[in-house]
Amino acid sequence: MKVKNSMIDKELRNTGRIIKIINKEFTESRFRLFNKMTNKFRHKMKDDSIQLIEEWIPRKDGSKLRICIYKPLIVKENVPGVLWLHGGGYGLGVPEQGVMMAKRFIEVSNCIVIAPDYRLSIEAPYPAALEDSYLALLWMKENVKELGIRDNQLMVGGDSAGGGLTAALTLYARDKGDVSIAFQMPLYPMIDDSMTNESATDNNAPLWNSKSNYNGWKLYLGDLFETSNVPYYAAPARALDYSNIPPTITFVGDLEPFRDETIQYVKNLRKAGVKVNFNIYKGCFHAFDSICPKAEVSKKATAFVVNSFMFAVENYFAEQKAR
Repeated sequence: MKVKNSMIDKELRNTGRIIKIINKEFTESRFRLFNKMTNKFRHKMKDDSIQLIEEWIPRKDGSKLRICIYKPLIVKENVPGVLWLHGGGYGLGVPEQGVMMAKRFIEVSNCIVIAPDYRLSIEAPYPAALEDSYLALLWMKENVKELGIRDNQLMVGGDSAGGGLTAALTLYARDKGDVSIAFQMPLYPMIDDSMTNESATDNNAPLWNSKSNYNGWKLYLGDLFETSNVPYYAAPARALDYSNIPPTITFVGDLEPFRDETIQYVKNLRKAGVKVNFNIYKGCFHAFDSICPKAEVSKKATAFVVNSFMFAVENYFAEQKAR
């Protein structure tokens, strides 16, 4: 799908031009370079209106997973818990990227947001990121009393690769049966490694295009890349059964590679009887809402997520099963 500059929303257009000049595509070397740049945001948060606490969770191999816990300044009891997974094509990024979304969720619900620093594909391909995400989800469930979270309202969300991990995690949690998720927010999720639909083919949009997508999947899947053995926990678009997935909210820009796979994902969920709230935003490239947060279309997308989240807080619950 060829994207002309005139197709991009006017408020996003200049930023899109600049992005394409700075970085035409993500290659493995670019993933590593940008990781060095984003590493400076680790252990840092500029917003003093919420708390940030760090914890380290032990993995089975003896190493530890760092998680960021975002809390309101005045902590309340019996609030929702949100596991938020950052984006970055599975190959870059830090949990601190989610601070603004965490702040919005906290402002409207006093919730607790858990953001894991999951292993990236440039260091450890699939299933490392999913294992870390699930470890953080289990930790949240096991520590609801200490965190002040109600155990029947554990939610999961993320953007881009974080959206892909969200979709994978709800499938994984459903199949494992150890934790019940009340609501999911996989925003413009990276879920289809086949990359054969129209929007993912020859896409030259800013920030994330077909070439970046190819390189991102190659790094994430490792030896599984371009084989028929890719599990749906790695690429949720490969799933055949979407039943018993929690109510869902998602959105996508109409110019980005993930447009068609998101549309199909929504169709699959609805066919399985899952409640889905979904929007497509015209003239928008990948992650437009975080790249250009002050644009009117970005404000609409953010309001859509926050309002859907508040509806979920008031209406969606999932009791934990006795084990």
